[in-house]
Amino acid sequence: MLRVLFAGTPECAVPSLEALARAHRVVAVLTNPPAPAGRSGSPVPSPVEAAARRLMAEGAIAPDTPIITPEKLNDAVRAEIARARPDIMACFAYGKIFGPKTLALFPLGAVNVHPSLLPRWRGCAPVPAAILARDRETGITVQKMALEMDSGDVIAQMRIPLDGTETAESLLAHASALGAPLLVDAIGRFERGPVEGTPQDGSRATYCAMLRKEDGEIDWKLSAADIDAKIRAYAPWPGAFTVAGGNVLLVHKAHVHIENPAQSSAQAVPGSIVGIDKKAGILVQTGDGILALETLQWRTKKALDFKSFLNGTRNFPDMILGQNGTEGRNT
Repeated sequence: MLRVLFAGTPECAVPSLEALARAHRVVAVLTNPPAPAGRSGSPVPSPVEAAARRLMAEGAIAPDTPIITPEKLNDAVRAEIARARPDIMACFAYGKIFGPKTLALFPLGAVNVHPSLLPRWRGCAPVPAAILARDRETGITVQKMALEMDSGDVIAQMRIPLDGTETAESLLAHASALGAPLLVDAIGRFERGPVEGTPQDGSRATYCAMLRKEDGEIDWKLSAADIDAKIRAYAPWPGAFTVAGGNVLLVHKAHVHIENPAQSSAQAVPGSIVGIDKKAGILVQTGDGILALETLQWRTKKALDFKSFLNGTRNFPDMILGQNGTEGRNT
């Protein structure tokens, strides 16, 4: 049974920690420090730290296992890792880059779980990137960790077909569930002897950047399909939003509407509300096609289905989305 240090922080990493704790000996957990949360701003442990403490209580991890929560990976942290005497590191979304000094602490090396079909979508936001690009498939990859981000040899990989309805939240949860047994199997291979991975073809690599809050703003001149992908890719964060009547409007759910030929919306300004479909939602003209809005939320209010939303905002059909103030109204 290998001695494993697990490094991870968000909820998507928890299934991998749970699976490893039941298949190998987790001798240390490395995660980000508690972060402010909620209205009070009180520090809250990362999901991985909370899961590690639960696993300790359940007996899956030894109660004296160190949970290391540094701001930076410095010499003191490396000394603490070394005291745990890990054979290998398993990582899923830790949130910090490992340098050569840290990687040298693991005799069998380090492996990383990445929710994409590497070398496609290297970087920190591969799930939203696949949805934004309207990829037909994505996947989950276990790779040997290398100094260049997400460039290591592939040990295991599983494909995930996409049907165009996934959100970043649902797809990441699915990928993380599939990645847990894939990681356990990969670690087991190291226990049996040297593991040879498959080198990535760097010429085929694509990259994704960290998401910013402002990335969620909807450009209604884009196509309905592109806007629908954006809404799904940015759920739950940073969230897709627009302005309407001078206020910020969050769009949680929408879909591309099959345009009714009888509608005379061909010349409508993108962002114009061109109709209400009792089943589909609020119909909005885009740069190419009609988008049906299903779930909406004023920033200071709660999320509502489109019928409840219209009941509370009766002048909404007169607004032009993406425009502020009085100029943002249909006339």
